[in-house]
Amino acid sequence: MSVDEEMSGSELTRREFNTTLAASAALVSTAGSVAAQTAEPFDLVIRGGRVMDPETGFDQVANVGVRDGRIVAITADDLEGGRQIDASGHVVAPGFIDTHFHWPRPMGNKLALLDGRTSVMDLEIGTLGTMVDAWYAERAGTNQINYGCASAHEFARALVLDGNSAIDTPEALNTRGSDKSGWALTRPDIDQGNEILRVIDEGMAAGALAMGSTLGYMRDGASAREVFEIQRVAGRYGRPSAFHFRYTPGTDTSEANGIQEMLANAASLGAPAIACHFNNPGYNLVHELLTRLRAQGHNVWGELYPYAAGSTALNAVFLEPEVWVDQLGYKYEETIQDAISGEWYTAESRAEMIAKEPARLVLVYKMPEEAIVDWLKLPDVAIASDGMPIMDGSITWDTPYEDLPNAHPRGAGSYARALRLGRENDIPLMQTLAQCSYNSARPLGETGLKAMQERGRMQEGMVADITIFDPETVTDNATYAQGNLPSSGIPFVIVNGVVVVDGGEVLRDVNPGQPIRHEPRDSLFEPLDVEAWERTFVAVPTDFGGGVPNMQPVYDASVIPCCE
Repeated sequence: MSVDEEMSGSELTRREFNTTLAASAALVSTAGSVAAQTAEPFDLVIRGGRVMDPETGFDQVANVGVRDGRIVAITADDLEGGRQIDASGHVVAPGFIDTHFHWPRPMGNKLALLDGRTSVMDLEIGTLGTMVDAWYAERAGTNQINYGCASAHEFARALVLDGNSAIDTPEALNTRGSDKSGWALTRPDIDQGNEILRVIDEGMAAGALAMGSTLGYMRDGASAREVFEIQRVAGRYGRPSAFHFRYTPGTDTSEANGIQEMLANAASLGAPAIACHFNNPGYNLVHELLTRLRAQGHNVWGELYPYAAGSTALNAVFLEPEVWVDQLGYKYEETIQDAISGEWYTAESRAEMIAKEPARLVLVYKMPEEAIVDWLKLPDVAIASDGMPIMDGSITWDTPYEDLPNAHPRGAGSYARALRLGRENDIPLMQTLAQCSYNSARPLGETGLKAMQERGRMQEGMVADITIFDPETVTDNATYAQGNLPSSGIPFVIVNGVVVVDGGEVLRDVNPGQPIRHEPRDSLFEPLDVEAWERTFVAVPTDFGGGVPNMQPVYDASVIPCCE
């Protein structure tokens, strides 16, 4: 049975839809505007698909007219003009949005498009604050997909403490593989700390979407004071901080504690925050924390990828034996797998490989498979990929997918996998679509980001970022053994009104991607000043880390009496 037949035979669905106030308003708007919208031909017409909008609940078989990069008509009436796509039997959905994407290169973009994504952003790491303009300029007019980035905490520390610079994650893996470890281990003094904050702020003033921090890799170097201050930098601009948390990966207690650090700061500062990949032990508590804080008016949200294993560099601090084995109780030979060779590590082979290739990519098995469906049933979370880059300069746009070096399958298949698992486990399709699009667009839009106020929705007037998929066949094909096989069942992907995926193939040299970015503005940077701090808070830190043991200020009891 086609989608048209199914919907035409479902009067209950129509009655339920018509009782929804927001959806009814959408229909009235459509009915009143179609005549005007069809006065001139459309650039693109999508005919007979099941149009679904997560914001209003609109769910109807309809025709969609696109002109000048925007959706201008959603109607049961016939539409004429331009390219015609027959979407019968398919869902016409908002383009999928990935806020956690580390492979901003042509092949990474290509795999993301085949997974239905129309916007990819790196909000966990991002780019060096001093390079935000350069990062965006490098992609202008040459990107097939919309793109955006954060101002990176890790890169600011690497610049100030090690003299290293990197423009994005692929370059950062080289930095992580060097013998300079200040970015991860050094507690900066106040002058160094202020310079770190200034570099992050330069990125925020240049229009970065967020402050991104890989705190879990810097847990010994970045103090609680430093984390508070970097969140304050982003908060001055009303923008989120996105974290890989201090104790990730960890236990159900330590994971939650790490996220509570970010949430306490966000609440104190009145600033937005993103819980990156909280699909770890303690996820149920984290989801409740986020839900309750949103109910109180805080703009905080979380994302997850639908896989039981993660991926990282072999020399990550949390994979050291005293953490991974002694504290967390894992065995290397059961949990750490080489992403390229498929071999399982031992303590000895890990040490040998670190000596040769410290930042080699590995798969990290840390959660039971049955937890994945739990995550996908959680309302108001966002799907993200955390797709890791492949460090191989020989890869081109034309490299066959089966010839790509292996990587974690989440980079190629997260969104199709969410749709497939939703279908197989009776999760409402509208909820999954919200997770793939609206649940990222809405909170980012609330920060004043116009690009996300007009994406993630299938409504007239919105940007025509559209993903068309077969709800019965859409599936992920990437596996842990072959992590870069593209998803299938997504025949058309439209970016800013331009067809980029046509019949399941990514079109060559079609580059409609636009920057997802705030407008540049004057800096709001305020360096930390000891005298001002003392006047306001009395307690004076001796360094940017908040002091070290036996180095805290000592007060004269005659001036500040105690315990009288």
